[in-house]
Amino acid sequence: MTDQSPARAWHVAQFKPNSAAIARRNLERQRFEIFLPMVETTRRQSGKFVTRSAPLFPGYLFVREQEKSARLGAVNGTQGITRLVALAGRPTPVPDAMIKALRARCDMQDQLQPLPDYAPGDEVTLATGPFADFVATVEKVDAEKRVWLLLDFMGRETRIKATSDALI
Repeated sequence: MTDQSPARAWHVAQFKPNSAAIARRNLERQRFEIFLPMVETTRRQSGKFVTRSAPLFPGYLFVREQEKSARLGAVNGTQGITRLVALAGRPTPVPDAMIKALRARCDMQDQLQPLPDYAPGDEVTLATGPFADFVATVEKVDAEKRVWLLLDFMGRETRIKATSDALI
């Protein structure tokens, strides 16, 4: 089977409050592949700032069948899971491109890494959009983290803007 077949597609499962570890463990025991992207959060607790790792999408994780023995329907009956996200009663697959983009931003422990800071003069490659794979030079970065680029297009320098996540 290829990754594009419906049986190997990624799906979203909702886990019960504070049950991410339980849901992950039980799904892995059933031979499901799990992807739970995590992000560092800082909160004030008892007068101190505490940094913890928390799910990027609180209450949700990505799941897909690893082998023929793991059936997607078994997810709903798994301890720690509330339900498999579905539309019109059918589990809704998540686009592979979204999972690949998220995984590209994560380290080996599925911890989301911060986007790099760009400085004027840096050379970057556009990853998405009509100018994908074009090389451009950073002109400036504004307060909203939009990056203004100078792109050599048809023999002329053209100014465009992009978000940090659209650059390599």
